This record gives sequence, C-alpha cells and structure tokens, in this order.
Amino acid sequence: MFTGLVESLATVRNLASQGPGVRLEITDALTAARSAVGDSIAINGCCLTVVALDEEVLAFEAGEETLLRTTLGNVSVGDRVNLETSLCLGDELGGHLVTGHVDGVGAVEERIDDAEWSKFWLHVPGDLTRQMASKGSVAVDGVSLTLVDVERHRFSVALIPHTLKVTTLGLRQVGDRVNLETDVLAKYVARQLAWQSEK
Repeated sequence: MFTGLVESLATVRNLASQGPGVRLEITDALTAARSAVGDSIAINGCCLTVVALDEEVLAFEAGEETLLRTTLGNVSVGDRVNLETSLCLGDELGGHLVTGHVDGVGAVEERIDDAEWSKFWLHVPGDLTRQMASKGSVAVDGVSLTLVDVERHRFSVALIPHTLKVTTLGLRQVGDRVNLETDVLAKYVARQLAWQSEK
C-alpha cells in the first residue's frame, strides 16, 4: 500500500529481457539505502518487488502482464520514473490510499500552463470515470492528485509547481501515456452497486 506521495524522481539505468518479462534497473541512492530485497516499491504507480540492490541501483522484474497493462512496457534507458516506498502501519497518510495496482493507461489530452502552474486534461480508457468524482482522488503515474472536472471519457487535475518539479508529471506533454489508479474505496462501492444490480 502507498500514499501517492512521490519520494524520488529516479532514472532507468538498464533494461534486460527475461523470457516474457524484463529486469528493470533503476538508479536512486536514497531509495536503495533504505530498501531491502523483497520490499515493494511503486514505480510510476506500479507496485514491483526489489529483487536485488547495491548502494545506488535497485533491480526489479516486471512480467508480461505488467508490461502490457502499464506504461512500464514502454520505458527506455535514461527515462525518469517516480518512486515511492510502501506505507507502514502507523505512517502518516498525506495523500490517499494507493494500492500500486494500475487500473488502466490514459493519455495527456491537453496541458494548459500558467506560469509555473499547469492544468492537465487526461483521456481515460473504458469506464474508469465511473469510479471518479470531482474533489475525489486519483493516482496519475503514482502521484496522488485531486480531481477537478470529471467527464465521460476524461478528467482534469491542477498541478502545483512543486509537483511539476519533483515528479514525472512536469515532463509530460500532450500524447504521453500515464498509469492511472482510481480510488480504492470507489472501486468497492462500484462493485457493490454492480453486484446489487445483478441480483
């Protein structure tokens, strides 16, 4: 479990094919220093397990399903990624509850910059907006954000200068793909309502 508060903007160091998956190596001395093999870390909002590490490099294995259903299948050496270590019971919850299980891949439809601030409109695949509400929460590339407007196939978020500076969102341009995770509570409510209608 995570909070959607990105702790580090790291760099992809190496990608190596492993059968249907890949071994992903990321350089980040700060995260490596406080991590151990077996830890769960969110990479652009996708929860992966540390399989090896040294003083500054963390290694992960991403399977075929992960590569197909998230943007991790399109990362390249040198790309920047958001990192967040997992939440411990008793930690302060500054964002919202994020599972690290990506619901879909969206795309930046419009970016409106106003000095150091930005408003993004993001296209949403399928029916994900059914699990969204204005002033509710969404994770975009693992970043906890507040929804501004929610329409049938898209939503908007307002980004402060700090978020643009310390996460990958500051690098995103129109057409770029992003990982999306809707609020976990909204998923359970939607499932219960669907189950009731199936009775």
